[in-house]
Amino acid sequence: MKLLVDSGSTKADWIAIDDNGKVLFTTQTLGLNPEVLDKAEIIARLDDKFDISHNKDKATNLFFYGAGCGTDRMKNFLADVFRKYFPNALVTVHEDTYAAVYATTPKDEQAIVCILGTGSNCSYYDGKVLHQKVQSLGYIAMDDCSGNRFGRHLLRGYYFNKMPKELAKEFQEEYNVEPDYIKNNLYKEPNPNAYLATFAKFLIKHKDTDFCKQYIYAELEDFVENYIKQFEECTKIPVHFVGSIAFYLKDELEETLTKHGIKIGNVLRRPIDGLIAYHVMNK
Repeated sequence: MKLLVDSGSTKADWIAIDDNGKVLFTTQTLGLNPEVLDKAEIIARLDDKFDISHNKDKATNLFFYGAGCGTDRMKNFLADVFRKYFPNALVTVHEDTYAAVYATTPKDEQAIVCILGTGSNCSYYDGKVLHQKVQSLGYIAMDDCSGNRFGRHLLRGYYFNKMPKELAKEFQEEYNVEPDYIKNNLYKEPNPNAYLATFAKFLIKHKDTDFCKQYIYAELEDFVENYIKQFEECTKIPVHFVGSIAFYLKDELEETLTKHGIKIGNVLRRPIDGLIAYHVMNK
């Protein structure tokens, strides 16, 4: 039994398949980002799902693609946790961009592949190997155009009284905006980046308002300038995207890319289905 996992900071999609690609079960855990979680919390999130805990001895392979796995230190930390939890499995840990590449990019083709979800990322794929020019410093310093970045904008807009009154009223009806509650989630609870990203749903819902447009287009411009344009190939090959922010802001994304002479490629909300085909072909 092979376990394929696509994990962001908010959630992780799990699919178990046999050697022929037949799906044995699917489930979802909370995100397993090793940058923001310790070993105990990761194991607790695995134990919380019966399909995972009940089948952990049956897994022969675990292919994990996750946010926060961009450095060898984090890959090795997470791989060690998984090897002990799945004692009979060969464990492979990649950063989440590889899942995006395998899901969006035809075999041996070049592309720039981006993730716009809870966090953000961008890499150049030469048809064989993934190349990055920007080392992420995490959600506080980077993550342009991500869900957590939009959440930060909305909270600041609300608290600095920049949000229009009607939007502010709806915002406080939809979310708990008590200062102590917000500060507890930001500074004491795990996954503050995922908490911030929960507000992005509000931004997408109201993306046609001038208030939300200012943040959307400013962040898109920052992502193009700071991430995509790091690669001189960006105007010569397609730029693919994976993630809920890219999926729900596809029109705005395409408009911004076109302005910069960049061709948008495939845009997927989740890469997990593409991973099945990839791993069946490369078994």
